[in-house]
Amino acid sequence: MQTLEQYQLLTKQAVALIEGERDLTANLANISALLNMNLDNINWVGFYLLKDKQLVLGPFQGNVACVRIPLDKGVCGTAFSSNTIQRIADVHLFTGHIACDIASQSEIVLPININGRTIAVLDIDSPITERFNETDEQGLALFVEALQQHLIFS
Repeated sequence: MQTLEQYQLLTKQAVALIEGERDLTANLANISALLNMNLDNINWVGFYLLKDKQLVLGPFQGNVACVRIPLDKGVCGTAFSSNTIQRIADVHLFTGHIACDIASQSEIVLPININGRTIAVLDIDSPITERFNETDEQGLALFVEALQQHLIFS
């Protein structure tokens, strides 16, 4: 498990990676790689972007994934539609969970907002239940907050 200080360092590294780079795909690819390299006990990390009134798979690290997610389905759709962080201790107990990877047991999804609009989510899965705690949620919320100030969505 990561500490808040480790998340602060990851945030600084992410900002340094994307600062001055305008290409969204390149930035999200590097961010997902950075998180994949530094977070313990995860099996998938990536982004789903709003396109044509649904979430569409963006840059990620991990096994193949669901390509399209309706805005009102699954953990990602719920996080997007409610604009709230979803920290799920056991995905099998989440009503409407979409099993893109049967190995995933827990999940955290954070909405990404630009100019007051939710435009994407950061999704992180783990092969163990109860992987994500309050510290992870706080640290990742700060991480996403910093990203929102530096990413360029068009």
